[in-house]
Amino acid sequence: MAAVNQDSNRSIRSKMLGYMLALRPWSFAASFVPVLLGTVLSYNQTKSFSLMIFILTVIVTLSVHGAGNLVNTYYDFHLGVDCDGADDRTLVDHLLTADEVVRFGAMLYTIACIAFAAIVYFSPARMEVLAFAFFGGLSSSFLYTGGFGFKYYALGDIIIFLAFGPIAVLFAFICQAGICIISVAYYAFPVVLVTEAILHSNNARDLEFDKRAGIITLAIILGDKRSYILYVILLFTPYLLFTFMAIFLSPYYALPILTIFSALGLQKQYRQQNLKILPVATARLNLILGILYVISCFLTGDL
Repeated sequence: MAAVNQDSNRSIRSKMLGYMLALRPWSFAASFVPVLLGTVLSYNQTKSFSLMIFILTVIVTLSVHGAGNLVNTYYDFHLGVDCDGADDRTLVDHLLTADEVVRFGAMLYTIACIAFAAIVYFSPARMEVLAFAFFGGLSSSFLYTGGFGFKYYALGDIIIFLAFGPIAVLFAFICQAGICIISVAYYAFPVVLVTEAILHSNNARDLEFDKRAGIITLAIILGDKRSYILYVILLFTPYLLFTFMAIFLSPYYALPILTIFSALGLQKQYRQQNLKILPVATARLNLILGILYVISCFLTGDL
């Protein structure tokens, strides 16, 4: 009986590990920071804040993000991108079955839709405006690898840039403020560039596996040397933007520049081809830099 219980506990732990690996929670900073940013910009504009709407917005974005990660796991395995030696071990090591991944993804999309319906009820924004932003983000999370599969034709960077940049920030802003101000999207640029660096470092790490699977990514097109140059551009352009903003707008925008030493360490890791944990490390920078940037925006108090 004790042996049966131990086997059952091991099976449960294995399943939980599989769900965690498929979700890639380390990447959630890429969707949480834009929500935080859009919420703060809304407060600067309206001087009002709804905790209920904020919580619902976080649930929507994290659920859609997590579901998109599961879609990525399913199609990467289905198309032979994930195989022996690949970083995503969820289906390769049979931690979950393909059906379990599909069901979990469908559940997360359902949770996102329910939370969105609640936002429509509580938010002062018009339903059609909210729906445009919501379904834009939801479809992007699926089409990255599902359907057309933009990732497999070197177009995934465009999808990620839009979904985790302007769309996410505008969605959070509209949910709180009830109005759409397009210029809010410009505030997403410093953060989404680092998000793109996460994606690019991930594709650079998986370059050989992607080549063998016959897919095309920007890292494959550019090759090792130019991929490193692009990573450096994505990583350090935000610091140039923060410097410009600190000089011409408010000195508070210099706050995120405190993270530049971490960025220097990351580019050194890339140059030395220590790519295995680079996406996770870049996501960590994205979270810290993003929070400091949000604090900067809050302290300036303007839009």
